[in-house]
Amino acid sequence: MTMRKLIRNPLVAAALGALIGAAPLAALYSVRNASAANIPPEGVTSSAPRGGVAVVLPDFSSLVKKYGPAVVSIRVIEKTPGAGMQGSPFGPNSPFAPFFRNFPYQAPHQAPIEGEGSGFIIRPDGIILTNAHVVAGASKITVQLSDRRQFPGKVIGMDKVSDVAVVKIPATNLPTVQIGDSSKLEVGQWVLAIGAPFNFKNTATAGIVSAKGRLLPDSHYVPFIQTDVPINPGNSGGPLFNMQGQVVGINSQIYSRSGGYMGLSFSIPINVAMHVADQLVATGHVRRGELGVIIQPLNQDLADSFGLPEPEGALVADVNAGSPAKKAGIQPGDVILALDGHKIASYSDLPVRVASLLPGTKVDLTIWRKHAERHVTVTLGAMGNDALTASSGGPGPGGRLGLVVRPLTADERAQDNTRGGVMVQSVSGPAADAGIQPGDIVLSANGEPVSTPSELRLAVARSKGHVALLIQRGGTRLFVPVEVR
Repeated sequence: MTMRKLIRNPLVAAALGALIGAAPLAALYSVRNASAANIPPEGVTSSAPRGGVAVVLPDFSSLVKKYGPAVVSIRVIEKTPGAGMQGSPFGPNSPFAPFFRNFPYQAPHQAPIEGEGSGFIIRPDGIILTNAHVVAGASKITVQLSDRRQFPGKVIGMDKVSDVAVVKIPATNLPTVQIGDSSKLEVGQWVLAIGAPFNFKNTATAGIVSAKGRLLPDSHYVPFIQTDVPINPGNSGGPLFNMQGQVVGINSQIYSRSGGYMGLSFSIPINVAMHVADQLVATGHVRRGELGVIIQPLNQDLADSFGLPEPEGALVADVNAGSPAKKAGIQPGDVILALDGHKIASYSDLPVRVASLLPGTKVDLTIWRKHAERHVTVTLGAMGNDALTASSGGPGPGGRLGLVVRPLTADERAQDNTRGGVMVQSVSGPAADAGIQPGDIVLSANGEPVSTPSELRLAVARSKGHVALLIQRGGTRLFVPVEVR
């Protein structure tokens, strides 16, 4: 509910000291020769110290004064499981659980979990944008304005894939922010964040754009804006402004080893957020296109083997059965170079572009096959709400398990002495609860051998309640039961 840290639960993260941080912002400035012609631009202050050198720094005061009132603080109370007599102090999958089934056990009382986040008003009738993880699981939402008025908040819709949520409060004639164009951001430009870090409401912090188009391990459909703006727990859901006072992002995640800011902050581009928000306001849910391919990046060796001059594009490792790509004739080994004429410079560009389109959209793919370019028309399908990624950011097998997998390379098969199997890249949800780890090799599911992500997807789809995965870890093989959700 607070700052998402490459982290999902900031409250736990802060307590464990696992990923969110605080460090003073380094002084960033430009120096130039002072002269009568050197007049500082708007939003910039200038001083001329001894020696005739002017130090130029941005001045955000007018921006904060104008748009600060449109930034809100969001307080939430999470739902908690009720306390009472329980059958076992252990989880249902624990080997000790059977011994405590008929043993009266008083669970400890659990106090309500409270959290803080930020948001910003995009419509004067009380429509607010924030992060999905700020309001997810909330039983009560209270929104406080900069003038200290408080209103109950209602979630209009949330999208966990993009981490965007829309909240409505019963108020009118509210101050609003100005929405900008995140595609026009350039690395090195100054940006400003306003939020409530550690519940210090209406706090302004500034920095520069460090990079664009960052894909993070748990989000393959959002090209994050990376900044060095100091962001901390409570900043989640707050706006990121450019120097023109326009919102260009929603502050969402940070990377930290200490529980505080460490110079790496990530914001959802406002173009992505507004595309999601418009659908949430209109229908309460989000529809995304799906191609149905498993992709991987190209290195120079792979590019040379395919006869490509540059290691660019998305290499198709597998095609899901019955998918739009399969119907259009896309094959493993194809390299997708462009979508509707837009270059796919990196494999990570493809899932972002496909997810931004609606199901039923016809797209023209430029592919590389057998040392020549070809064009293929594909009608996109609809991405399921539980779709995860396999290898790449393309839809994968593990939405119900929490697994992100990819096919094994020939070298990996030889090294691990396996004929099939898929490599686990990241784990969450039921698979993580069962103890599966990145680097494990899934050899079979419910006794069915798997060699591709699509085979694992099919085996999971056929399972009822649980799936038994045969895992190879190092030189050891073991079956791990995983609950299918």
